[in-house]
Amino acid sequence: MKPRISIEPSILSADFTRLGQQAKEAEDAGVEGIQIDVMDGHFVPNLTFGPGVVKALRKSVALFLDAHLMIDNPHSFLEEFALSGADRIIVHEEVCKDLPTVLKAIKKLKVEAGVAINPETPVTTVERVLDAADCVQVMTVHPGFSGQRFMEDQLSKIQRLRQEIDQRHLKASIVVDGGIDAKTAPLAVKSGATVLVAGSSVYNQSAPVAQNVLTLRNSIAATVAAIGSD
Repeated sequence: MKPRISIEPSILSADFTRLGQQAKEAEDAGVEGIQIDVMDGHFVPNLTFGPGVVKALRKSVALFLDAHLMIDNPHSFLEEFALSGADRIIVHEEVCKDLPTVLKAIKKLKVEAGVAINPETPVTTVERVLDAADCVQVMTVHPGFSGQRFMEDQLSKIQRLRQEIDQRHLKASIVVDGGIDAKTAPLAVKSGATVLVAGSSVYNQSAPVAQNVLTLRNSIAATVAAIGSD
């Protein structure tokens, strides 16, 4: 059976003056979700969105909304993001002293719970919570800014996660975020990714959003077909 690969544009690369319209363009192009990159200027060297942006996007689209919290002390903001309309909240392993408790708190809010790991963080740090997480997000760039180059040395992490999840018969999705484009998307999918977060390859001046999404879809078609035939 062919794996289901979801595409989630990151609005960090969108035109901030028309976020709702840009999200709707992605929805009309057939993407499965939108990822909102929440940064606090402390955990990562950038300052971006808050719960208000999630709430505004919830009114604009019916898409799955992923709130990626790149912030210190995420536990203090979980309820706000859930009430704003996030369908899933992703926290970073690096800032959660008690990750199982944080994931449990997210699920109590009736939203999906995810955990992200930075390039320097080994997969072993999250293997213990794979049964409690709805997704694991592997950062293939250093978080903070869009348009960075995909780090191919992270592919082994994706492969390790895929093996671990399959061996344990778990359902956690593997999300890959950073530098995803028509060249790198097939590498991520071949390694085991099921969700691709794409920023500047979807939102750019080179082509309309719909065309860019189609280009991504086409880039992974052969890889998905090959996996499905195994």
